[in-house]
Amino acid sequence: MKAAHRVVMIHPQAPPKPAHGAPCNGCGLCCLSEPCPLGMVLSGRRRGACGALRWSEADAVYRCGALNAPDDVLRPGWRWAAPLLRRLAPRWIAAGVGCDAHLETAPHP
Repeated sequence: MKAAHRVVMIHPQAPPKPAHGAPCNGCGLCCLSEPCPLGMVLSGRRRGACGALRWSEADAVYRCGALNAPDDVLRPGWRWAAPLLRRLAPRWIAAGVGCDAHLETAPHP
């Protein structure tokens, strides 16, 4: 079966994708490729880049907004839940488990 090819726009300073199972390094490829279930709820998207993904200029990595900026990713009527989201999101997105993206990367020609 031939793999599908898609172009995913990644910040030029983003670190390269780690090996599957290796610790997350903030490359963002997984979330730029498609949102996780929490990202689907937060961004209202089922395909494409997750709207909750945030680029950290200071650290030159991508971070989940549910963890680092819950006030920014929640709709106005739900911002009261930001402290709860900040506490529960690590489990919901499997933070600290390692890279789970079965994706291969290739530089743009």
